[in-house]
Amino acid sequence: MRAWRRVIMLTGFVLFYVGAVLVLNGLWLLGQIEDREVVVINIVAGLVSGAVVVHDAFGSAAGPASIRNAALSLLFATTYLWVAYNRWSGADGRGLGWFSLFVAITALPVFLSEIAAARSAGEVWLAGNWLVWAVLWGMYFALLALRRPIRRPTAVVTLLAGIFTGWLPGYLILSGSL
Repeated sequence: MRAWRRVIMLTGFVLFYVGAVLVLNGLWLLGQIEDREVVVINIVAGLVSGAVVVHDAFGSAAGPASIRNAALSLLFATTYLWVAYNRWSGADGRGLGWFSLFVAITALPVFLSEIAAARSAGEVWLAGNWLVWAVLWGMYFALLALRRPIRRPTAVVTLLAGIFTGWLPGYLILSGSL
């Protein structure tokens, strides 16, 4: 049981910083934060997620489920580090946009498998997160790679996803409320 609690706490840890990065990236997309200011939180979130990826994929307790989770989590860690790089270097984001399509397409079957296997409200919530993330990363693809004029709606969805799929559940897990 102790190992399971550790997994839950690591999930809360990552979700908390995913929430922070998505909220701040949403504010940045709304023009409330300057480009270079979002670099720090994107690096922090990328490194936090990356550290858990290394633990899950290569730690002493690594197994098929944790390696799968690591592979999927690395999609997000990569995104955050790429955002940081783009904001620091001034890159236009098209490469990140195409990577976002890859993430969105990957997240859809994850949603379908998670919802099919869900046996609790928490598992349904987690499956729903994958659907939200598929939509969000699809919006990043449309915004960055296809150059669609959807910056404001993308910002709002980013902000809301940050609150409800990351920050709030992450905080609740870390505080022992979930």
